[in-house]
Amino acid sequence: MKNYLFLSLLFSIGLLLTNCGGDAAKAVTDTAEDTVAEADATNAFGAEFAATEVLPANELLTSYGEADLTDTLQTTLRGTVNEVCQAKGCWMTIAAGEDTEMMVKFKDYGFFMPKDISGEEVIMHGMAYYQITPVDELRHYAEDAGKSAEEIAAITEPKKELHFLADGVQLLRSKM
Repeated sequence: MKNYLFLSLLFSIGLLLTNCGGDAAKAVTDTAEDTVAEADATNAFGAEFAATEVLPANELLTSYGEADLTDTLQTTLRGTVNEVCQAKGCWMTIAAGEDTEMMVKFKDYGFFMPKDISGEEVIMHGMAYYQITPVDELRHYAEDAGKSAEEIAAITEPKKELHFLADGVQLLRSKM
């Protein structure tokens, strides 16, 4: 009889712990899902930043001379996404004037953007600078963008480009 009570007690404790553990695991899962939902709702990627003193990307080159962009310029810009890496979302281009595009990469390869945001507006915080991009890198970007073999083969010269290294991006999604 004593063994029966002892086994019943162990069984009850085990059942109680299993139920509590299940609730705890569910709570952790619910919290993780809530965090993802919050991130999706704010459309924020990378480091958080306050979007104050935001400069339109197409005014960057009229506000700062090329000499200011030889090293790096810490700034917050707002612009329209022209193109996104279709392999991973690991880079995007932003309209930075009538005939100028800015190549945007993400600090420490720490986050990616959705691949379907062409035409959407973003606010991004980070550093703007000029860089001479070698042919092999230009071809790599063209391949990521889904360009044809002929378009990729036509890239034969390095190109001086306006770049932006974003540590945070806020997507101003108009499509929902």
